[in-house]
Amino acid sequence: MPEQGASTPHIEQAAGPEAEPAAARTVPRTGLLVTLILGGLTATPPLAMDMYLPSLPEVTKSLHAPAATVQLTLTACLLGMALGQLVAGPMSDRWGRRRPLLTGLVAYVVSTVLCAFAPTVESLVAFRLAQGLAGAAGIVIARAVVRDLYDGVAMARFFSTLMLIGGVAPIVAPLIGGQILRVTDWRGVFVVLTVVGTVLTAFVWAKLPETLPAGERHGGGVGEALHSMRRLLADLPFTGFMLAGGFAFAALFAYISASPFVIQEIYGASPQTFSLLFGLNSVGLVVVGQINGKVLVGRVRLDRALGAGLLVVITAATALLLMSTGVFGDVGLAPVAAALFVLMSAMGVTLPNAQALALMRTKHAAGSASALLGTSSFLIGAVASPLVGIAGEHTAVPMAVVQLAAALVALACFMGMCRPGNGRTSAEGADS
Repeated sequence: MPEQGASTPHIEQAAGPEAEPAAARTVPRTGLLVTLILGGLTATPPLAMDMYLPSLPEVTKSLHAPAATVQLTLTACLLGMALGQLVAGPMSDRWGRRRPLLTGLVAYVVSTVLCAFAPTVESLVAFRLAQGLAGAAGIVIARAVVRDLYDGVAMARFFSTLMLIGGVAPIVAPLIGGQILRVTDWRGVFVVLTVVGTVLTAFVWAKLPETLPAGERHGGGVGEALHSMRRLLADLPFTGFMLAGGFAFAALFAYISASPFVIQEIYGASPQTFSLLFGLNSVGLVVVGQINGKVLVGRVRLDRALGAGLLVVITAATALLLMSTGVFGDVGLAPVAAALFVLMSAMGVTLPNAQALALMRTKHAAGSASALLGTSSFLIGAVASPLVGIAGEHTAVPMAVVQLAAALVALACFMGMCRPGNGRTSAEGADS
């Protein structure tokens, strides 16, 4: 069983002869352009959601819909991304990474165009569902490609690199969205998203190579995919890391879904101010993610870093709940923004390590494993999204309650199912 710090590549040409010791093998390099493409695919969710966030209050007025209904456009996109990964992941294990990825990207562009012309909130919800279903291919296959190429510490570091690249999207996207609203309405946001999706599709078609050799593909259909997923879920540490990451993502998505209303409606900030605060929080996530990849990984056990990140999220969510319920009186925007900054920054340690620890336990079904990781995160996030608006748009209490509850469940799954520190959590075992 490999140590947690082990790093073994998965491309035969780069790995060298089988008899060569693992420590002597070199990690395969993807090249800067391919790394940027994978980062762009990873950025699909924040581009699809965060650029749209500053316009949520405007959508409620434009389509004459209540805030809770408009928040369903976020839920629908998340639900689509969750369900789409269950299809795209196993498809990429069977037919390789490129064909399912390109098909999904083309469908993503078409559905984004439809969002721009949605006449009602109901049709917008439907088109956002289609957008999520199509965009799921980019999310799940990008993770599978990383698993094709890397293992162990190298994989955790590459995930942190993707977080840096993908983290630019939530920094820039709300800022762009806020500026777009200066010159046009919310429909213009989807026009920009269409252009970005088209450019990404062109780069994938021209520059992203196939990373899953034909001899390593699974010939089975739906039954084989389901069997593979059942085998993965039967591995308790894999499921524990999956659920820990999924509930941590729910805490993050509660922030994404509720913060436009909390910052703008409760505290009276403009869309541009909200975009700046959202971008600052994203900077925190990216910086901590890079500290995780460049400093912590290889020096601190991944499970210990994950546990510490979850504890910080719990602390920040507790502070938000106390402030939202008036325990400290009328605290104003600055302390709330500070607590949100701490919570978001902690995600830079929590999310990449949860994914890396889960994927380290699977080698031969990376697409299916990636699908389970993504589906669980987006499904749990989709459930959390409407809960944050259940008491209306004039209180932050539901957001704080959802964040704290999700973080506590994540910690319970991590401690109870993964049993960190016992020496078994990092070993491959789900599909060996």
